Amino acid sequence: MNWRRFNGEALGESIIDEVKKTLIREQNNGNRLKVCIGTDSQVRGNITDFATVIVFLREKRGGFMFIKNDKSHQQFSIKERMLTEVTMSIQVAYELCELFDEFKIDMEVHADINTNPNFNSNLALKEAMGYIMSMGFIFKAKPDAFASSSCADKVV
Repeated sequence: MNWRRFNGEALGESIIDEVKKTLIREQNNGNRLKVCIGTDSQVRGNITDFATVIVFLREKRGGFMFIKNDKSHQQFSIKERMLTEVTMSIQVAYELCELFDEFKIDMEVHADINTNPNFNSNLALKEAMGYIMSMGFIFKAKPDAFASSSCADKVV
């Protein structure tokens, strides 16, 4: 579970220490941040690849992200895979939420689940929304879940 930057550079410390350093640096540079966490997956043969991202959005100044890739040989139904993505995002959000509270950073958890019932991923919408919101996190689904559906999608 190694975290890296978008350019491929590995993060040298634990994710908590790296995020804390990032928050301090961004605050010292006068940037106001919002953080979005999301996970996407891709099935390739018998392997499911996952990518979890922590997206740091600078108010009116762009953004950047940290990325973690994982693989699983487990076979998932579509609903299981969507809920596994949500679980991975929640684990990261839970690990970092005290830090975000300390620095007064708004955080959202994004699920790569379609709100349109015509899409297969919609099967997991109610459970995912309940899971994320019961943890006290702000929930976003497609089309508003860019951390999972755009950012993580590009690096899975």
